[in-house]
Amino acid sequence: MRKFLALTFFLFGAYQSITAQTKTITGFTEKNSADQAALEQKFDGLLNADRLGATIKELSAKPHHIGSPGGKDVADAIYNKYKSWGWDVRIDKYMVLFPTPKVRELELTSPTSYKAILKEPALKEDATSGQDGQLPTYNAWSADGDVTGELVFVNYGLPADYEELEKLGIDVKGKIVIAKYGRSWRGIKPKVAYEHGAIGCIIYSDPKDDGYSQGDVYPKGAFKNEFGVQRGSVMDMVIYPGDPLTPGVGATETAKRLNRAEAPTILKIPVLPISYHDAQPLLEALSGPVAPEDWRGGLPFTYHIGPGKAKVHLKLEFDWKMVPAYDVIAMIKGSQFPDEWVIRGNHHDAWVNGADDPLSGQAAELEEAQAIGQLVKSGWKPKRTLVYCAWDGEEPGLMGSTEWVEDHGAELKQKGVLYINTDDYSRGFFGASGSHALETMVYEIAKDVKDPQTHVSVFDRSRANEVARAATTAAKKTAMNKKGLTLGALGSGSDYSSFLQHAGVPSLNLGFGGEGSGGEYHSIYDSYDDFSKYKDPGFVYGIALSKAAGRTALRMADADVLPFDFRSLHKTIGTYITELITLTDQMRESTVVENEAIRTNAYQLANDPVKNIRVPQPKQEVPYIDFSPLQNALVNLERSTTILSDISNRAINQPATQGALNKALYKAEQQLLTPMGLPRREWYKHSLYAPGFYTGYGVKTLPGIREAIEQRNWKEAQEQIGIDARAINQFADYLRNAGMANPNPQR
Repeated sequence: MRKFLALTFFLFGAYQSITAQTKTITGFTEKNSADQAALEQKFDGLLNADRLGATIKELSAKPHHIGSPGGKDVADAIYNKYKSWGWDVRIDKYMVLFPTPKVRELELTSPTSYKAILKEPALKEDATSGQDGQLPTYNAWSADGDVTGELVFVNYGLPADYEELEKLGIDVKGKIVIAKYGRSWRGIKPKVAYEHGAIGCIIYSDPKDDGYSQGDVYPKGAFKNEFGVQRGSVMDMVIYPGDPLTPGVGATETAKRLNRAEAPTILKIPVLPISYHDAQPLLEALSGPVAPEDWRGGLPFTYHIGPGKAKVHLKLEFDWKMVPAYDVIAMIKGSQFPDEWVIRGNHHDAWVNGADDPLSGQAAELEEAQAIGQLVKSGWKPKRTLVYCAWDGEEPGLMGSTEWVEDHGAELKQKGVLYINTDDYSRGFFGASGSHALETMVYEIAKDVKDPQTHVSVFDRSRANEVARAATTAAKKTAMNKKGLTLGALGSGSDYSSFLQHAGVPSLNLGFGGEGSGGEYHSIYDSYDDFSKYKDPGFVYGIALSKAAGRTALRMADADVLPFDFRSLHKTIGTYITELITLTDQMRESTVVENEAIRTNAYQLANDPVKNIRVPQPKQEVPYIDFSPLQNALVNLERSTTILSDISNRAINQPATQGALNKALYKAEQQLLTPMGLPRREWYKHSLYAPGFYTGYGVKTLPGIREAIEQRNWKEAQEQIGIDARAINQFADYLRNAGMANPNPQR
């Protein structure tokens, strides 16, 4: 395998060196491509890994969560850096709700007693792990509560796990559940528990997933030690992100606010994260059925589900206070198109010190900014305005970016060309997700940026990794023969969400990872000592990230014709429609088979009386779903994207047509927004992308249709097909009009 990879890298590198001298960059004339390549080479030479590492160390020197003195210090430090580099910089302040714990108690009261430690110890190997000002281990947006109840183990706490409990005759109503971190965003676990009647929720990291089963634990190795705890938000962000009290409007000091009891994104039951040290006595006390094989973790005992004699007492009380969120906004005004904004962002707040999350990505962004500042001082100016942002309050619920987008919504609809997001990174493989019309541009950048470990392009290394990890020969061939780069779809979990899914600003999320795994996430051990040893020694992947994100910003700022190719989006939407048809067919077939098994008593005959498995109720058969409106809209879109692609190619050499065409191109994504938003969560307006109602961070594509099908709401599924078909047709008509004499039609 190593010889194969070495040969692959050699061939890829040789091909790159031959073609690098003659390429034209998409969106640029041949002459301007050469100038742009020279600019990017100069930009690369202004980046410095040692300085990037020093920035991580400086900004992670003390805890800096939103509303803390350290948080303001970090915002001020970033502000001062931009000022020194010649950027026009300001701090936009918002007032948001942010709860911190006053009381945290967790006790096993029966059949034995144990009082949870609920604390991570300082380590001599980690210089910042014992500082004052650390937030304790907790989940923000838990409810206040004082509850006692029987304990039930619910695996990862997903809807499918509760279906398994129902088969076993286990009801969590009036009980406290304990769930493992993983398989979904953490906020889904208490949400689903509450829907099933639980009165409290405990979440722990099992060592099988995040601990000694994966490797040596910190500080000997990178993985979670027995006392490590993952803090984090459990806000119901799939309803809307940002300040819970100001949905849809910026949280300025004078904004109209909901009463806290009215805010739908704040949970209704107490929730607490714990270490696997604290989880072990609780899980060990459980009786009841032995957990299914795929539920069992890595602790040294037999996993039971409960309920039984194991009872726990959980008491939580929070200080529900308003705090300032400080967004640092730095600009370099465009020389030709000052009212067209290329926006770059990464958050600056952390749960504790946050060397990895978020300061690794923040340092990469700052490294880009200082290089751009030097380019400006040497005489270069971007054609379009560059807006570099450091967001506050991302960790509790994307607060700084959401409030800024809501506050500047009308302006962004006119000026927002692209939002480029990063968050934390680690050594490994390049990854990119976002607006699919930008696949060609991201592919070209990924071919240009060299991987610091192998010295081939980051695209080629990522593809080689895909080939090496493919499970079958056919999958390996598919990976080898793949042409170009495929962007992933964006769900939630970082600051792109408001830009793309609410405002319709084209967005990208870029990063590196895969070889810097560990258990420091949202713990006191997310430190400079941990990052510099295990995540990115030498900070070379931070420079690779600066090169990738910086090129994206520079190319979008200076392109003659903005490099949107909506043919890629057409193909992607076609894939989504095929997936929905296949999903519906599979559900129809499985329903028939399962109902037949119920009818013929197959479940009763197969039951183990010891497990007392209950027979499920027959499911409603899947009716005929008419997908033809979507399929017809897709045909319309194909015609429009082909016409627009030809016009964009011709416009490269027709400067007089470029201004109006470019404005139409970057506003096109807004046509995919639906006025009413998604069912039961109207804040999310994009017809193609949204976080899943039961996945949180994970994306659902064509979400209105897909989730209606998954929830067997057939009437709503047909309605959503009509809504999305209208959005795609509107989008297609807009693109066709963009190629006509007046390429900037109004919606």
